[in-house]
Amino acid sequence: MKTKIVRVAQGKESTLSHLYIDGIFQCFLLEDKIRQVKIKSKTAIPEGNFKLRLNTWGGMNKTYFQKYGPMHQGMIEIDDLPTYDSVYIHVGNTIDHTAGCPLVGLSYIKKDGDFQVLQSADAYRQVYPKLLAAARSKENEIEIQNIFQF
Repeated sequence: MKTKIVRVAQGKESTLSHLYIDGIFQCFLLEDKIRQVKIKSKTAIPEGNFKLRLNTWGGMNKTYFQKYGPMHQGMIEIDDLPTYDSVYIHVGNTIDHTAGCPLVGLSYIKKDGDFQVLQSADAYRQVYPKLLAAARSKENEIEIQNIFQF
């Protein structure tokens, strides 16, 4: 499975992206601002190719299992990032929820100069099984590109 994050727009402190799996649009993603110098929990992850893996030991797993039941088999982690760790694809709506992680949403708005994603829990339920399959596949790579469209 080929997984790709394509960044399409920037707000004052936010970045809006599209998530593709095998070339098919899945959902919107919200990340922190892209910065030349990393600020912990306030900077988007860098462009490049990284690994997806299933994290079953992190603290968010208990919360997500309680919320999503047996569908949740572990957090989808973007691994092998330089100077970043514990970067999960997860639910949330604003950059206050990111801490450097991509948040999923079915739609988005721009408010006060920053993007927000909406219907995050619904997006997570839809995309999680596909991301789980991608993380478990031999081709468990994710590509991140900046291709700003607006």
